[in-house]
Amino acid sequence: MQIQENVSLKDYNTFGIDVTARYFISVSKPEEVKKVLDLKGYPELFLLGGGSNMLLTQDLERLVVHLNLKGISVQEKGNDKVWITAMAGENWHDFTQWALAQDYGGIENLSLIPGNIGTAPIQNIGAYGVELKDVFVSCTVMDRATGEIRTLTKSDCQFGYRDSLFKKEAKDQYIILSVCLELTQKNHRKHTTYGAISAALRARNIDNPSIQDVAEAVIGIRRQKLPDPKEIGNSGSFFKNPILSKTEFEQFSKQHTAAPFYALDDGNYKIPAGWLIEASGLKGFTKGKAGVHKNQALVLVNYGGATGNDIWEMAQYVQHTVIEKFGIKLVPEVNIIP
Repeated sequence: MQIQENVSLKDYNTFGIDVTARYFISVSKPEEVKKVLDLKGYPELFLLGGGSNMLLTQDLERLVVHLNLKGISVQEKGNDKVWITAMAGENWHDFTQWALAQDYGGIENLSLIPGNIGTAPIQNIGAYGVELKDVFVSCTVMDRATGEIRTLTKSDCQFGYRDSLFKKEAKDQYIILSVCLELTQKNHRKHTTYGAISAALRARNIDNPSIQDVAEAVIGIRRQKLPDPKEIGNSGSFFKNPILSKTEFEQFSKQHTAAPFYALDDGNYKIPAGWLIEASGLKGFTKGKAGVHKNQALVLVNYGGATGNDIWEMAQYVQHTVIEKFGIKLVPEVNIIP
């Protein structure tokens, strides 16, 4: 465990933004995390996982702590359920592939989401009709102020749409060390009603898909729409899909009859942010080295050499344009790091 100085974070964030960490350390064990918290002279810490859900806009004069905790273990098996604990530094997509190899179901729709296990609860990651909260049991966290380790349950985490306790009153309070999920062993509940998945399965003449078939369909869809961060810097979906109340939706739908929507259980309606951006004429729009991806308008990209501020200015331009056309403000899903 060694503190380095003036380390480029270009390879540690999926946008590929080249900023410098004044101090940098990588930790691979919970006890090392505790030692870092006890260090004197570094009052401000910046926790770094997979670097997939953030936009760095300037050099960091803090101690950047790279959470590289690894390990996947089966905690308990029931008649149909299995409880899996994965450490925070495990890559999320690699974990979904591991689960599929064991024929464990529940997260196949979340395949190919960038990032690590430790950041998944913060965002309550979701895709194609499934969210992390659907399989979440608990997570082990360390209190940044005291070093105390405790377990937080699903109810403790207050999950919402791309939201959680960790983005509200507990922001910057905890370090997530591991996550426990409940998956199925045989009676898999497959989510295939999302249009793109249904179409992909029909195209392959699959009427009774396995969880592996569903995962392959999701991966195929995402690869067609989303650029590989290793080739084009991006952080996946940049904006949340806006949620409208029934009254707001009725007014919106009268004016925009072609707009797709999803009715939610709470009586509200979700409008795809990607559709709003594309309908605003911004799909494929570029300014300098920053742009809106040509295949998926929800993704902002770094074509090479863009700064974090270039990307943020692009995001603000998208917000302004969508407000002008639809009267809806898009909220970033990505964390903007000042």
